[in-house]
Amino acid sequence: MDYITIKKAAKLLHVTPLTLRNWDNCGKLKPYRHPLNKYRLYRLDQIELFLRQLELSKAKQAKRKIDVF
Repeated sequence: MDYITIKKAAKLLHVTPLTLRNWDNCGKLKPYRHPLNKYRLYRLDQIELFLRQLELSKAKQAKRKIDVF
């Protein structure tokens, strides 16, 4: 299992580390804590899955058409 730092995870998701911390607090992502320094670490596969879910969500929204009269 590969773990990445909050900075690298934020870069992959195109958000700030603060956004990731907020998502942690909301329960969208679950960080793992380093046993010695308690830094947030993310599993790379978890970040990739979350990124795919975001892309699918954006694709669904793009397919929706709104009729304007």
